[in-house]
Amino acid sequence: MKTASLHNLGCKVNAYEMDVMEQILRSKGYEIVPFGERADVCIINTCTVTNIADRKSRQMLHKARSENPGAVIVAVGCYVQTGLEEALKDEGIDLCIGNNNKSRIAEILEKYLNEREAGKADKMPGGDTVSDMKDCPYEEMHLKELRSRTRAYIKIQDGCNQFCSYCIIPFARGRVRCREIEDIKNEVEGLAAAGISEFVLTGINVSAFGGLELVKLIKELNAIGEVKRIRMSSLEPRLFTEEFVRELKSIDKLCPHFHLSLQSGSDSVLKRMNRHYGTEEYAGKAELLRQYFRDPAITTDIISGFPGETEEEFEETYAFARRIGFYEMHVFKYSRREGTVAAKLPGQLTDRQKAARSEKLIALGHKMSEEYVLRHLGEEREVLFEELRQINGKDYVCGHTPEYLHVAAEAGEELCGKICRVKLSEVLGEEHILGVLI
Repeated sequence: MKTASLHNLGCKVNAYEMDVMEQILRSKGYEIVPFGERADVCIINTCTVTNIADRKSRQMLHKARSENPGAVIVAVGCYVQTGLEEALKDEGIDLCIGNNNKSRIAEILEKYLNEREAGKADKMPGGDTVSDMKDCPYEEMHLKELRSRTRAYIKIQDGCNQFCSYCIIPFARGRVRCREIEDIKNEVEGLAAAGISEFVLTGINVSAFGGLELVKLIKELNAIGEVKRIRMSSLEPRLFTEEFVRELKSIDKLCPHFHLSLQSGSDSVLKRMNRHYGTEEYAGKAELLRQYFRDPAITTDIISGFPGETEEEFEETYAFARRIGFYEMHVFKYSRREGTVAAKLPGQLTDRQKAARSEKLIALGHKMSEEYVLRHLGEEREVLFEELRQINGKDYVCGHTPEYLHVAAEAGEELCGKICRVKLSEVLGEEHILGVLI
């Protein structure tokens, strides 16, 4: 029996696709071993969103080679898709597989192994392992099993048409393609029957699925008895019309946790980023959510130190984030990505400038998270318990509320995978809240 190890880099879509690839390899008789152990095949699902992501992908590929010199090293995904020429020259990589061929991983791998045994393998057997993403169809994948028994990422869409000035992803993932609702429903039904409780709808640009279609999909999933929770990943502000929000409020299993992509709180920076909204429009969407949902968890992403960002523009972003009052902010220092419009913009900031602004935003994010948590102490919530963890030297079972508040309870492994009602009692270390079982 051949052995394979897999390692994932990047986004939730990559995580879903890695789960499917592992499932495919198992079905073909591969034994999956932990990454870092001796294996016949080492597969890295790569990321290319920034130059740093490219570097991390290369480092992980070379790490796999150095730790497992006899293995076949396979580079899969976005780094290969946008940097094939470089990847083919890399002696640490044996096989390259692009983004729209992940479902064929076993077939491509077997062909490569057979050709290598015959002494005629190259890095592109058949010449079709990295295809043009421009007009490619949606790649059908279907997840039937999952090692986790609590939460599953469900890919509903691929590609992006927005071309934000800092982003390479439309070139790595191609144009927007959406999955059929019936196929998504069938996948969720199977996983729910196998014990998965929560489903996170994800994609490269989930908003491209369309507001009414997304509502239709969520209502279909809401009707599946075994499904306990539905959560959405990052969405564009413009999707949130009053009709859309009103429909969402009527879906009882939908979690009141909304990740609205922001990137900057300065209108002039948003324009340079080629984002298609302004701060007042964004603020209106946040307010709309708060009209229909009681104190929903609103989270976001912010890029600090975008090219040309002045001190005044940064302060606008800081003040705007404070005004919205996010539950969580994911702050990223701008990382120059060759091949994007932003890489050529004047006014590239120094690492020191970007780091200072990032640290200030991160500190604000921590303060707003603390404020959100404190508002909810004393309330009762349903918690999906997921894992055992030590906090302050003591064992707890940990999970999340629908708002994605991190909760720890003094109980054992028997609660993992179950939803229990707790009273949110006090703040523990590591950003957890103590939940007292009711």
